Amino acid sequence: MNAATDIGHPDLVAAIADEIRTSGPITFARFMELALYHPQFGYYMRTASGTGEDRIGWSGDFYTSSDVHPALSQALARQVRQIDEMLGHPDPFTVVEMGAGKGLLARDFLAAGQKASDSFFSRLRYVLVEHSPAMRASQQANLAPWAGATGRVTWRNSLSDCASGSLVGVMLSNELVDAFPVHRLVIEEGEPKEIFVDYRDRRFHESLRPLSTPALADYLQRLAQLEITFSEGYRTEVNLNALAWMQEVARVLARGIVITIDYGHTAQDLYGPDRRRGTFLCYHAQMTSEDPYRLVGLQDMTAHVDFSSLAAAGQDAGLPVAGYTNQMSFLMGLGVEQMLETLEPGSAEFQSLVQLLRPEGMGRTFKLLIQHKGMASPELDGLRFKPFFGSVLAMQS
Repeated sequence: MNAATDIGHPDLVAAIADEIRTSGPITFARFMELALYHPQFGYYMRTASGTGEDRIGWSGDFYTSSDVHPALSQALARQVRQIDEMLGHPDPFTVVEMGAGKGLLARDFLAAGQKASDSFFSRLRYVLVEHSPAMRASQQANLAPWAGATGRVTWRNSLSDCASGSLVGVMLSNELVDAFPVHRLVIEEGEPKEIFVDYRDRRFHESLRPLSTPALADYLQRLAQLEITFSEGYRTEVNLNALAWMQEVARVLARGIVITIDYGHTAQDLYGPDRRRGTFLCYHAQMTSEDPYRLVGLQDMTAHVDFSSLAAAGQDAGLPVAGYTNQMSFLMGLGVEQMLETLEPGSAEFQSLVQLLRPEGMGRTFKLLIQHKGMASPELDGLRFKPFFGSVLAMQS
């Protein structure tokens, strides 16, 4: 990495700098949006090595549960089969995966679903919502065995391409919401200020300004109802895009289940005193950094998910919560222990599967928010083990 590229992808840096020169300093959320999703030069949008393989996976900047072991996909396939039965075996039964990365979860889900001896697979339609050319190319390569069948696997650029109330089935995402652009706030003299980004002397610089939208004040007011307060100098993130996305999910779903998998917390935990620096991180070559102003467009950016606010947004849009659990408990409810019993202890596959379950790692860090619409509150196998007590997601104090 030379000095010229240390700040980031040259064309992307120039594009962001031009916008700032034209309109003045931009919110951090807009900066993050451009860094990740600029149509030509954004981290997720730019085609590199043909498929985007250099971004996600063991040789990339970060890896997901699907890179570790197919157990999550296989468990989801079993859970979806149960949902299909609850819905009365609709034809078609549609699974929409939003932000599918390289398509590994879809690949392993379809491979597991194909083993069904009943009509499930013949009725199954798998839709991937993906607007990144790089990610779509990778998905198409990994899903080639099924993409040839008419209508089995299809793509949409965004949820806006889907008609309201058009879907019966499951809407699924895995590590999508954490990559939505976030507003970053700092408490200064007792008041919330928003981080804006300027460009001077060939470098990006931060400044604090009044909140850019009343929606941020509304968000903080809802947190205040939970008696969440912020001390002087507290720095955190607010993901307004997640709330708008949840409304779109509710609009599209007619009847079925929404499964959101990501790393995050309840609002009380996410905005607790032990996270006064926030949760924002950058990932490059499996290394983390808190500096978003270098390697712009060459590194991933994420922030942990506020599942309380996400659940409240869904509730308001007609998606009541069916359950909230962690990845370890979800997999246990769907028979992962039986899967472990078939593997040789100490083998590479055994160790990979255990990595998905480790309480100090992926097992408890990753959460699943499960919501429903057009059906009674379901008793799902993946929710049999309850690691949380009471209504931990309630946005009422």
